[in-house]
Amino acid sequence: MSAAQETVLPEPGPLRRAARLLAGNRLGVLGFALVALIVGAAVFAPWIAPYDPAAIMVGPRMAPPSAEHWLGTDNIGRDLFSRVIAGGRIAMGVAAAALAAALTAGLALGLLAGLGPRWLDNLLLLVFDALRSFPTIVFGLAVVTLIGPSLFTVILVVAITSIPIYARIVRTQAQALREAEFILAERAMGVGLPRLVLVHVLPNVVGPLLILASMDVPLVIATEAGLSFLGMGVRPPTPSWGVILNDGYNFIRNSPWPVIAGSVPIVLVTLGFTFMGEALRDIFDPRLRKG
Repeated sequence: MSAAQETVLPEPGPLRRAARLLAGNRLGVLGFALVALIVGAAVFAPWIAPYDPAAIMVGPRMAPPSAEHWLGTDNIGRDLFSRVIAGGRIAMGVAAAALAAALTAGLALGLLAGLGPRWLDNLLLLVFDALRSFPTIVFGLAVVTLIGPSLFTVILVVAITSIPIYARIVRTQAQALREAEFILAERAMGVGLPRLVLVHVLPNVVGPLLILASMDVPLVIATEAGLSFLGMGVRPPTPSWGVILNDGYNFIRNSPWPVIAGSVPIVLVTLGFTFMGEALRDIFDPRLRKG
């Protein structure tokens, strides 16, 4: 068969290449599976939970795991499995709302700092450094003291403390693209700044931001659980992993199951989103791709 008659196989598309890379990353597959399980449980929590998570005395107090109560019960007889599932819904909701707000604000401020005048860049950097100088929990306690504990307070604290991280990344990427040859050529042709931002800058900064946000989900959930554990976040009887840990800690001498039920989901979320974020980074950044 001549070379002209040989069949030329088409190049695999980006989705197929990404699927091949993911299939070769066992930890990435595990991360995606854990994330799918956690997000699915949060979305379908009202149908998965066998009992009302706030119902009292659906079973005996401080009961160990059984066929009726898979994770046991707490000090007032509430089903821990139902509370963990409902707490996952709250954790995912807080993470989604806080990171969406932080990404939106960070993207806008980062573009202003990277593409705007020098004085605006210096001013925004000063604000970013001031916000990042406070530890998240300490800043959260100060905000809670001012406006009171609530779910909105947790989202506000996480969003404000996350904005400088995303804004700095966008600023760095925007400054690198600002002097790129194709950007200078577009400007010479009279292309306006809005078109440059939408067509050339945003596609180059959104990908790294989304990967970083996926790896920040465990940090957001841990912050919400920590504030709720301290009584500064979600208030009882609303089911939250931090509230479950707090209740279990107060009665840990009677039964360890509430503490286990509240801590295991946080560990699984951390592993799942970390593995998934690492896999996404390896897929979409060829410089960091292994092997």
